[in-house]
This record gives sequence, structure tokens and C-alpha cells, in this order.
Amino acid sequence: MNNPLNPARVDFVTLKLFCSIVQSGSITKGASACNLALSAASRRISEFEETVGIPLLERSVKGVSITPAGHAVMQHALRLFQGFEQLSNELGEFSKGVKGHVRLWANMSALTEFLPAALASFLKVHPEIQVEVEEQLSGDIVRALMDGIADIGVFAEGPVISGLDTQIIGRDQLVIACSKGHQVSKRKHISFEECLQYDFVGLNRGSSLLELTSRSAEKLGKQMKLRIQVRSYDAMCQMIAVNLGIGVLPLQACAAQIKALDLKTIQLEDSWAKRNLLLAMKAKTNQLPAATLLSQHLLKLAPK
Repeated sequence: MNNPLNPARVDFVTLKLFCSIVQSGSITKGASACNLALSAASRRISEFEETVGIPLLERSVKGVSITPAGHAVMQHALRLFQGFEQLSNELGEFSKGVKGHVRLWANMSALTEFLPAALASFLKVHPEIQVEVEEQLSGDIVRALMDGIADIGVFAEGPVISGLDTQIIGRDQLVIACSKGHQVSKRKHISFEECLQYDFVGLNRGSSLLELTSRSAEKLGKQMKLRIQVRSYDAMCQMIAVNLGIGVLPLQACAAQIKALDLKTIQLEDSWAKRNLLLAMKAKTNQLPAATLLSQHLLKLAPK
């Protein structure tokens, strides 16, 4: 079994040099980009390869190319640089008087419902706090919270949430949306099982909503006929409007698009059509004061 890499023997200068060499395809050009003498650069790379115990570059008269191990090093090095840049930016914010930085990851439903107004009111009261918001899929949000990449997550229930402290922050009413020319448009209520005979417009793979509906179809011993998959609720509504299929949508999040496109909505009779939106933070960790302030503000303003 190989010994683990000793962090003390790898420095940022060498990693930066390695990336520059790979990107330029030349040790000479990489050394020049890093303001290093060619001999010093060659020595650093040789010592780096000796440290990891495997070749990272293949050398030839035409230059250098990356080995599979070198590709892995490149990917991790770029992540390290990104993290270091974020650290530098946050420290710079503190020096400018910014007293907190919160990473908030939220799914599409939360971002299109109550979060914009809630964030605006929070930042008005706490202008010294910077909130970095990212739209992500519910499953990715849970993983980011566990890995410490996100401080606060807002997502639809469904993913496994062990290790997180969660509270209900809102509710999602899922409905069937269709064009007024579709066969089911005259219905007021419908079961999901009845819908499975028709073509669907859905979100791309990885969406918690797609996972929920696909899993529900499997429990009924059937499959959804996904005719088209897109990346957003807005795109779903556009496809549904031209009668390319029906779709399961969160009513509150899509109210504006549904009205603008004159879509018909039909209440789903299934119990899972009423789902909770959760606010989550990693359990048993000392939260940043800014993150605690924001979570308390969001919970206070959450729809009752």
C-alpha cells in the first residue's frame, strides 16, 4: 500500500508551475510564466514526481504531455487554487469591514419563491455581511453542506439528510401543468398513475423533482414517458405551452410562468404532491455568527 502524500512536501509554487507546464505543453514556457529559471523548474518537477512516486509528465522532443496521474493532480490543484482565491477574497472583505460571508445554496423552487425578498430584507439590516448564493440541485446541496462547502441549504425534502439540522421553511404544492389543448386540461383533479399514459416534459437528470416523480412511477410498476428534458422550470413551461407534454411543477414557484403562458394546472391527488422545503445546516458544528443570523432571519420570514 502506498504511503499517503505528505502535504509538507508539496507547495503552491510547484503546483502552479505544474499547471503552467501542462497548459503550455512546455517546461520552458511554464518556468517563464512562473518567473523561474529552467533548471529550478525542472528540479521542482522532478522532486514533485519523486514525492508522489509516479510520473506526472511524459517528456519528448516535442514537449511534455500529461499522464493520467498528472491529470488527477491538475484537477485537484485547480480546486486548491480556487479555494485559496476564495480565502483571499474573504480575508479582503474582512479588511474592508465586511464582517461575515455566508454561502447559501438553494434549489430552484426556493430561489423563485421567497428567497429574493428575504435576502433583500436581510442585507438591508446587515449590509456588513456578504451572502454568496448558488442555485443547485437538492442532492448536491446536501452533499455541499456535509462537505462544508455551503453554510446554509434550502431544498425540497427527499434526499437523505442524516448529519444535518433541518427545519421546515416552506411548502411546495406540486401540480400537473398542461396546455389548454391537452386531453387532461378539463380535469380538476388527477392521479399521477393516470398521467403516466401521456408524454412528459421534465427536468434534467439529478433534479430532486425528477427523482421524486420517477420513483413514484416505479412504485406503480410503470415508467414516465419523458419526451423532453430541460434545465429550468421556465423552459419546462415553454415546452408544455406548445403541447409537447405535461409536467409536474411546483405551483408557487411557477405561478408567473403559468399565468404568462396561459397553462392549465390540475391538482395531483397523490400525497407526495405536497412536499416540504427545508432549511438545513450541518449538525454539531460551530456555525459562523453570520450564517446563524441569516438562518434565523429566513425562518422568521418563512411562509406559515
